[in-house]
Amino acid sequence: MNKFLISSFCAVMATVVTAGAAPSPDLIARIHFVGAGQIFADTNSAAFTNLFCSAEAQSLREQTLNKLSHFPYTWFKERIAPGASDGADQLRPLLDDMLKSEWFLKIRDTTNGAPETALAIRLNTARAQLWQENLAGVLQSWTHLPAGKTSNGWWLKKDLPPNLIRFERHGDWVVIDCGQNELLLGNEILKLFFKTRIATAETNWLTADLDWPRLAQWFLPLKEFDFPKIELQFVGRDGDLWSNGKFTLAQPLSPLEKWRMPTNVIHQPLVSFTAVRGIGPWLERQSWAQPYEIQPLPDQFFIWALPQVPIQTYAAVPVLYATNALAQLDAKLSASLVNHSQDLFFPSIKTEMTNGQISWHGLPLIAPFVRTLHEPAGDFLFGGFFPNTPRSQALTPELFQQLGTPNLVYYHWEITAERLKELLQLTQLMLLMTWHKQLDANSAAGKWLNHVGPTLGNSITEVMRTAPNELIFTRKAPGGLTAIELVALANWLEAPNFPGCDLRLPPHPLKPRRPHMPGASAAPAPALPTLPH
Repeated sequence: MNKFLISSFCAVMATVVTAGAAPSPDLIARIHFVGAGQIFADTNSAAFTNLFCSAEAQSLREQTLNKLSHFPYTWFKERIAPGASDGADQLRPLLDDMLKSEWFLKIRDTTNGAPETALAIRLNTARAQLWQENLAGVLQSWTHLPAGKTSNGWWLKKDLPPNLIRFERHGDWVVIDCGQNELLLGNEILKLFFKTRIATAETNWLTADLDWPRLAQWFLPLKEFDFPKIELQFVGRDGDLWSNGKFTLAQPLSPLEKWRMPTNVIHQPLVSFTAVRGIGPWLERQSWAQPYEIQPLPDQFFIWALPQVPIQTYAAVPVLYATNALAQLDAKLSASLVNHSQDLFFPSIKTEMTNGQISWHGLPLIAPFVRTLHEPAGDFLFGGFFPNTPRSQALTPELFQQLGTPNLVYYHWEITAERLKELLQLTQLMLLMTWHKQLDANSAAGKWLNHVGPTLGNSITEVMRTAPNELIFTRKAPGGLTAIELVALANWLEAPNFPGCDLRLPPHPLKPRRPHMPGASAAPAPALPTLPH
């Protein structure tokens, strides 16, 4: 579950960053943020202020920035002089400016053994002086080296890479450059970026260009997530937050198969619907999915949710022969349960396959299942957490028209306020069952979700294939994020080791358990905590 939440939030971050100019060959990352000051001045800022400016949002922001102020010391601890303070008190006020002010960040690859990073941020005289003094103080404490003074700032040369750091003030801009043996980006930002800004007015609130594979070479934790090159844009429009951009894949997508949707089990009313195709090659590379993969690997996926019961979430995948696919899945699930039974919170969990259905027993509140399904569109594996209600209303023609869009790869629609309530119930239960830390309803992130959730309306996301290795996506949403992304974000921000994401609780004190045998009495399940509503 923790990897799922991390991956979900990484998907969130992918939807709020994007690119402006054409990337240079050595580019690793480029991000431009116009700052909260400019956003508030925008006539389309209502959605932004609703999401991020309430008392609950301010409390969450303070908590998050306080945590982040300690992170640089943790990240570079092995290179910091023994006995140095973490510098959090000096770094913390600078993070406020990263939210309020306009800034531009660029990272480039080099041949000198370390990437070069430059940050340009617009500050008034008092804040620029604060940055100059606080950063110099932190670096001197960490390196035990004095910073050499210049007419408009300072520089520091040290032994460990990156060995050069330069701080300069240019009018109302501060430029910080960090690299190995040479510093080029600071001047490049001043000459090219500001010239571009004069020639073309910036309308996006946040833009960036991320070469994720190259970024992961320098920042190893990012290797866990298989993301391509990303170019995206984020801006407010007509009361919603809009994001759009492009994904450039390392390998081309396989030809898209015709949609195969199980129309007999999907019915109205819906609170969310997701359809994706062309995912087979991607799934094959995911380590978390490999223990459960069946052959041939499914290439399409459908997920939907109903409003009657919070746990009425269902999924279906087209397969070649449903009976054979279910037998494969049963064998892999059984092996996984045996291998990981000591890690589960509930000792009574077991699976059983009868009459073309896999069922899970020993779980509270839910009755997960996966069964074979035969429809006009072919064979499927169909699963959920609660019995499906009888079909009452047929799907709308608009949905079929949407899936008829040429080269559509991904489509997601939801009533975010309703879906968020459902997912909070479902994810809390899943976290509890898998021995992970649950989101506390009284935490800063829990209170923020409670406040913002009821204000969120419909969200629509579309991804189109425009070239064999290129995907273009668009999203319109009142909060910019989908329900699952909001839940993932909240759990991440409350993780004990944020900005890491280890949600595990301490090891269970019980002795190793024998596998549960049929007929044995099951241990009573603990009561669920109060969940956000």
